[in-house]
Amino acid sequence: MAFGSRAAGSGKHRGSSRLSKKTAGIAGIAALATTGVVGSFAAPAFAADNDHANLDTGLNAVVVGDDLAGDIETQAAAQQHAADAAAAKAQAEAEAQQRAAEAKRLAEAKAKAEREAKERAEREAERKRLNTFVSPLGDSYVSTQYKAGGGMWSSGSHTGIDFHADSGTVVRSVGLGTVVEAGWGGAYGNNVVIKHADGTYTQYGHLLSLSVSKGQQVTPGQQIGLSGSTGNSSGPHLHFEARTGADYGSDINPITYLRSHGVSI
Repeated sequence: MAFGSRAAGSGKHRGSSRLSKKTAGIAGIAALATTGVVGSFAAPAFAADNDHANLDTGLNAVVVGDDLAGDIETQAAAQQHAADAAAAKAQAEAEAQQRAAEAKRLAEAKAKAEREAKERAEREAERKRLNTFVSPLGDSYVSTQYKAGGGMWSSGSHTGIDFHADSGTVVRSVGLGTVVEAGWGGAYGNNVVIKHADGTYTQYGHLLSLSVSKGQQVTPGQQIGLSGSTGNSSGPHLHFEARTGADYGSDINPITYLRSHGVSI
């Protein structure tokens, strides 16, 4: 009976030793966690206890995870920066294209406005030119006045005016009109008669040659012939008449007529 009691006591002691070993292992882990130093007595507990391996594996996983997360974050930041830079570049290019398109539009609009203004000015200048009257000779003077008397004229007086001109001098239409007669005119010799837009007529007599034909449209200052001395003429000159009608006898004062159309004479 007493032996049994000792055996029981001995068994209890062995159990206490195992408990102490386990406790020592836990203490070693606690020491590692708080000081990073483990005494020599704890080393066997770490070597024998599987919890130590599990603790090392967990710490390594946390370190690797932190590194990977940092790499991912850095890569994401770089990609975002690249995307922002690309977007900024695309926006700058789009704005540059828009500015270029607007500049082109404004330049084209300006060119169009200038072109239209030039065309309007040219049309206006042409309109004025066509409505302008000029002298039938470029540089001359009146040698015989209107209604001058004498036996040279069948009516007893001069029905027009004579301009001094050498033979072959260019004779011009005084205004815009249509040629209603071009050829031989009896006492007028070679002559041209022009009907103008205002319904009046002008006649050019004693011409050496003609440059226009009946039905032709003429403009102010256009050459219609060369001065001469054909028909009833005493020498080279230009006989010029202004009329209210196409026929002889409807004459009006040529000087008054030309001055009323802005011709200085």
